[in-house]
Amino acid sequence: MFSLQKLLGKEDRFFDLLVASAEEARSSVRALVKIIQNPVARPELDDFVLSRRKEKRIAEQISEELVRTFVTALEREDIEALSNALYKIPKTAEKFAERFTLCADQLKDVDFSSHVAMLEKATDAIVVMAKQLREGNDLEKMKEVNDRLQYVEGEADKLMLDLYRDLYSGRHPAVKVVLLKDLYELLEKVIDRCRDVGNVIYHVVLKHS
Repeated sequence: MFSLQKLLGKEDRFFDLLVASAEEARSSVRALVKIIQNPVARPELDDFVLSRRKEKRIAEQISEELVRTFVTALEREDIEALSNALYKIPKTAEKFAERFTLCADQLKDVDFSSHVAMLEKATDAIVVMAKQLREGNDLEKMKEVNDRLQYVEGEADKLMLDLYRDLYSGRHPAVKVVLLKDLYELLEKVIDRCRDVGNVIYHVVLKHS
């Protein structure tokens, strides 16, 4: 197996930054889960704003390092693609939080537990994959984690169909249907963003295996 670590030498800055970016993405989702689980309290957006700003700074650091570094262990376009994919997670999580704050009082009876479980599994998976990227030579382990991530995304799609069926049943007020449809789709998009990250990482490892 080809080892990214052998090629890397002392220049491990990109791996550190990408892991930090994945962990920040997970932090943004944990903040999202926190407001979902406590809709009675007035949601605060500070954690989301801070997380997105941290993620943006990391993305900027990656761009600066790419300019200064002549040889990289990963191909430049792969680094940029992964950085961009990771940044979209806190950005989408913040968008959900903004919408949620506008209608939290009307959603106290809504059960988001299935979404919460999927979000946590998805973000845990991308952190594991980002850390494993440094090694770069365990394709089977990476495939196993990515398969779990793809499974979560598939389950999220199935959940959306069930939720649409309920929303369109005529049992809910029209305003609530509009609100929930928007929020459900944003939550699914967060999971989709995680899937995209997994695909990029797996593609990188596959190229070097």
